[in-house]
Amino acid sequence: MSETAVADMTFEQAMKELERVVGRLEAGDVALEESITLYERGAALKRHCEDRLKAAEEKVAAITLDDSGQPKGTVAVDGL
Repeated sequence: MSETAVADMTFEQAMKELERVVGRLEAGDVALEESITLYERGAALKRHCEDRLKAAEEKVAAITLDDSGQPKGTVAVDGL
């Protein structure tokens, strides 16, 4: 498990670590206390990934269209 703060991770880093956390929990060979710690870390990683995806979706949604429906530019979206 990484010591990097979840908030400092890229989406890709968080997804990779989340996959490792889930794998360890699914294997079932960790002690109860470690399972709880892993679960908490996994929940934070999941939340971080969801937030990053939402921000990306909002940025895509901020693409403006002209009267004919063609993209004409973007509107800056904070948070990415």
